[in-house]
Amino acid sequence: MTLVVRRPADFRRLSQMFDTALNGWPFATEPGDVLTAAWIPPTDVFEDAEGIKISVELPGLSRDDVRLTLEHHTLTIRGEKKQVAEEKTTKVHRYERSYGVFERSFTLPDTLDGQKIDARFENGVLTVSLPKAEQARPREIPVTVK
Repeated sequence: MTLVVRRPADFRRLSQMFDTALNGWPFATEPGDVLTAAWIPPTDVFEDAEGIKISVELPGLSRDDVRLTLEHHTLTIRGEKKQVAEEKTTKVHRYERSYGVFERSFTLPDTLDGQKIDARFENGVLTVSLPKAEQARPREIPVTVK
């Protein structure tokens, strides 16, 4: 027994429209277009009683390639991953790695102490530690008996 899946003509047409619209995305395909890649570094955000940690994977970058700014409760991480030609050849068969300028912004709560932000870069991972202000940290309230 053979299972045959048939798509109605409308679905085939819609599929072709998507293929045409997204052909080559995010890379330019028309003559004269600039070759660009949409690169957004993967990021994890954690929160505990002490503060917030943001970890950003930035393989192939150094600490000099990354810039952090804090303005009006918004932390912005910017940088650029530059393409380095491995060899000078006449043919390139495949480019799969992403390159280009990136920017990630995070709106931070008022409970963080902006003066004590710590950023460390190790093994291609940027870790930003944002401690909570002392008054925002959980504390135990003693109960008195009268």
